[in-house]
Amino acid sequence: MPPPLLLNQVEAFVEVARAGSISRAAERLAVTQPALTARIQALEGAFGARLFVRSRTGTRLTGAGRTLLPYAERALIALARGRELVAEVAGGEAGHLTIGAAPAVSTYVLPAVLREFQARHPAVRLSVRSGHSEEILDMVLREEVEIGLMRPIRHPDIESTPLYEDELVLVVPPAHRFVREASVPMAAMATEHLILFDRTSSYHELTSSILREAGIRPRGLLEVDNIDAAKRMTEEGLGVALLPRTAVSAELTDGRLREVALADMAPVRRRIVVVRRRDAGTPSRVVAAFLETLQQLRPG
Repeated sequence: MPPPLLLNQVEAFVEVARAGSISRAAERLAVTQPALTARIQALEGAFGARLFVRSRTGTRLTGAGRTLLPYAERALIALARGRELVAEVAGGEAGHLTIGAAPAVSTYVLPAVLREFQARHPAVRLSVRSGHSEEILDMVLREEVEIGLMRPIRHPDIESTPLYEDELVLVVPPAHRFVREASVPMAAMATEHLILFDRTSSYHELTSSILREAGIRPRGLLEVDNIDAAKRMTEEGLGVALLPRTAVSAELTDGRLREVALADMAPVRRRIVVVRRRDAGTPSRVVAAFLETLQQLRPG
């Protein structure tokens, strides 16, 4: 089995080929001529072929040497590029970041964060997966994602950092009768069709439990499978909905929906946290840079 190739042997080979002289190549590499000669001989031994013909006028490549030269040059270029990329990754300027996020976060909060992060770190490749909080937790535990953005779920193998609180607000179409009131009692919900979204979502259970505890049965229920559908149904006057504020901020701003205060309902807020595996160690610079951007652009 031939001895392993060493980087300094390949560098020596390329430099001698370019310089056409052992002495000039040794000077450029800042090594002694005997040391350089030893590297060339070791490389020739590894390939089992003479790579140079030496004469009084200089050193020239043999046929085997001419065959090897372009591959050796490409290898050095690839290694140099590898060094640059490693330095960029170590400095947080490049790399690959995988993120998992609950639907309301991935749809209404994460896009602005990703846009800003990519503007700051254009060489970082991003992968985003969406799922309910239980699914995001599993992704983090299986190391399918490095960071999870979700509601709090206790687990001994993860560490959580609070990110923001999302308030559940009652929204109605602009022409709804509730808009004329400063606030309405929860009992008024009994005369309305209530729009619920995504039966598997924690928001669905949260909304349902609020009504159960208040002893209120809406006149009708309209269930859809996502928040965007719930907003659209509400805009069309098909009912009213309790939705996360982050999900309706654009519609409230431009007047497509109106927020109505419930006089006898305490604010209902759902915490969103950032989770990582407890054994993940100190965040890499890429992860740390993303967490910094996330904290800067979090809602509220």
